[in-house]
Amino acid sequence: MSTATVGNADTADDGGASPAMHERVLEAVGIAIASGSLPPGSRLTLDVLQQEYGISRTVARDTMKVLESMNLVYSRRRVGIVVQERALWNVYDPKLVRWRLASDNRAEQYSSLTELRIAVEPIAAAGAARRASAAERAKLLSLAADLRRLGEAGELEAFLAADIEFHRLLLHSCGNEMFTALEGMVAEVLTSRTQQGLMPFKPRNEALQAHEDVAAAVAGGDAVTAETAMHSILDEVRNAMGLN
Repeated sequence: MSTATVGNADTADDGGASPAMHERVLEAVGIAIASGSLPPGSRLTLDVLQQEYGISRTVARDTMKVLESMNLVYSRRRVGIVVQERALWNVYDPKLVRWRLASDNRAEQYSSLTELRIAVEPIAAAGAARRASAAERAKLLSLAADLRRLGEAGELEAFLAADIEFHRLLLHSCGNEMFTALEGMVAEVLTSRTQQGLMPFKPRNEALQAHEDVAAAVAGGDAVTAETAMHSILDEVRNAMGLN
């Protein structure tokens, strides 16, 4: 078992005690693990992290605690901190989703996440049609209208924010807490697709129409149409990204 190191991050004047430095170190080590640069079995030490990043022992320890909470590493007496086998990772954690989408293995991750969304979101849309509150139904209609306006204007950043809110609200309003727990994961997928230039400058009319159809079906309590329209949204995503 070898001791591995990762690339340097910017050091902070305060010795790494700032929250910003903690996040930068966590991001760097997390991406190294998610990408395979630090493969399972690699051993990390607090001393190496301190030297690599110019951080305090407290920040190094806190970074490892976060990674351990995600099952990316484990600690063992007289061995140290070891990168965990991939099968044990908490793959639904939004941070890990973001790190994997930032790695060279992003195509595999996009495929897995899109298949998960296809399995979940149409059923969530049907659930929202049955259980959403009047305020939630009205908000979905408003968001669908925002998506049409922003998409046709090519305002991708504002479109992304509205799209995240649309899908989060749908998952939240479906009445299934297991689905609601996927809000952060879906937000990371949508964000990554935009940031990596995988969205067209102007979203396709079919995608905008499908969002409007979902919202209208949920507002009207039509579970069957809501489920079908959500399938259309995700089919468009799968086709646009060549995941068939």
